[in-house]
Amino acid sequence: MALVELTHEGAVALVRLNRPPVNALNEELAGALLATFRECEDPGIRAVVVTGEPMFSVGADIKRFAAQIESGATSDTTASALVDAIAALEGLEKPTIAVVHGVALGGGLELAMGADFRYLADDARVGQPEILLGLIPGAGGTQRLARLIGYKRAKKLMFRGNQIAAGEAMEIGLADQVAAADKILSIAMKDAAQLAAMPTRALAEAKHLFNGTSVSNNFVADMEKEGAAFQRLFVTDDAKEGVAAFIEKRSANFTGS
Repeated sequence: MALVELTHEGAVALVRLNRPPVNALNEELAGALLATFRECEDPGIRAVVVTGEPMFSVGADIKRFAAQIESGATSDTTASALVDAIAALEGLEKPTIAVVHGVALGGGLELAMGADFRYLADDARVGQPEILLGLIPGAGGTQRLARLIGYKRAKKLMFRGNQIAAGEAMEIGLADQVAAADKILSIAMKDAAQLAAMPTRALAEAKHLFNGTSVSNNFVADMEKEGAAFQRLFVTDDAKEGVAAFIEKRSANFTGS
């Protein structure tokens, strides 16, 4: 049984975590995610949706933690493997959506934060409970969460190890969409299909700039990067098509090139 399932609906790739019953993360699952996200670099794929049911992911396999500690291990390999998988997701040059059913806790939330957008079922819960184990997030949680919801809220969530409901996640900016559990995936797939029809190279350039600006405090350098990206896009087929469609008062037919 594959730990990660990859299917396609047109130009949209659907990535499903498949480690029953709760998609607990271990080194093998993280490695399978990394391999799958690399498959999603295929230019024929123009948007990606990541999900898992009935739970998106409860986070790290704590029983494995216990075994490692008992054996005298001085580090955990799951965290470093998950870092690589999330970096691959975040670096995809196309829009990505994480669809959360059940819970996204610890590494599960870190994985969801690697996507451009997070769509939550209305009964879902999310959180970074590592502090309750005497640990901290190890796959980007301290960095991405603060950038998404602000340092004060991120500290409150991490220091207490709380789980918050989908509605609150939406209120603080951690979720982008909340809907009934039986509808949220179809909503995400529809939105992903719409994004897949957009000019993919332009979206990729915008994504690089957004992600880079979130860690940069150099306005002048970031403006230079934006200008260079604009010039690269100016000569693309999609730019020619977009301008022509505007002038001809018709819908653009973007090809991603």
